Amino acid sequence: MIRAAVAGATGYAGAELVRILAGHPEVVLTVLTSRQYAGRSFDSIYPAMAGTITAQCESFDADSVCERADVIFTALPHKLPMDIIPGLMERGVKVVDLSADFRFRDPELYEAAYQPHAARDLLSEAVYGLCEVFADDIGNARLVGNPGCYPTSVLLPLAPLVKAGMIDTGSIIADSKSGVSGAGRSLNMTSLFCEANESFKAYKVGSHRHEPEMEENLTRMAGKPVNISFVPHLVPMNRGMQTTIYASLARDAGDEDIRNCMLEYYEGCRFIRITRDGRPPDTRDVRGTNYCDIGFVIDRDHGRLILMSAIDNLVKGAAGQAVQNMNIMWGLAETVGLTGVPFPV
Repeated sequence: MIRAAVAGATGYAGAELVRILAGHPEVVLTVLTSRQYAGRSFDSIYPAMAGTITAQCESFDADSVCERADVIFTALPHKLPMDIIPGLMERGVKVVDLSADFRFRDPELYEAAYQPHAARDLLSEAVYGLCEVFADDIGNARLVGNPGCYPTSVLLPLAPLVKAGMIDTGSIIADSKSGVSGAGRSLNMTSLFCEANESFKAYKVGSHRHEPEMEENLTRMAGKPVNISFVPHLVPMNRGMQTTIYASLARDAGDEDIRNCMLEYYEGCRFIRITRDGRPPDTRDVRGTNYCDIGFVIDRDHGRLILMSAIDNLVKGAAGQAVQNMNIMWGLAETVGLTGVPFPV
């Protein structure tokens, strides 16, 4: 059995990790840490877990956690993981980090978007955990930087087409909408009910921190510099993310060409579902699951491809992908513990 610890277990992504790992047949949850709720049982914070997760949350202590865990999921705010992960790795554990601290290869890109990096030497070793694209690297990794939710929803539809040279990489526009849980569990004015309910708005237009993360990985896929225009939006729902991407076709292509490119690239990838007949993906269909549903339409009048994706921002966009990464790191089938049947309504 894999002994797993969740640092930051009481945030939304952390709680989702606890939920998924509790049902994983190859995992035993040994440590749950929380700065705010140390000394309280997990089910007193999340009553939905009553009778299922009764473990007590504790303060983070690297020596104690590493003695009881083989893998540590760091579901912590940016900057905290870079301070503690070097010590964890020195003690021989594997780490899946859900913050942005180890998603970048280039420290300059990270520091331009976030803050000075305290563990620059680990960036060259950390693997970007976009499972369906970088599985071979993930399998040999000690440290995985779990992708952001927006980048997951943007990169998965684009990866096959960018690698095949089917779209003009200078024409990419991504328009994404996220549920309020994407802002985290901390108090935030924009997340308050009266601020978010009956409201739909763009935010951080042209300046969102996930944009350079997308561009670095698209550049890696394309083999040349790629810049995109990215606009995120907040929608008044708890969870879910829908992305629409616009790009010009690099050459004449029909529906079957696009579909076959995606199907061939994602052959055997259980969590990628390509919709048929131009049907737009719906966040309702992926709620609580690790699926990424992808659809597309070709706008013939303008030679433009319209890609659409839907994920659950807390699962495929965070905790589910983190568990998928752990499965790959341990040589397990990547679907283990993640195959719950989706809700029909």
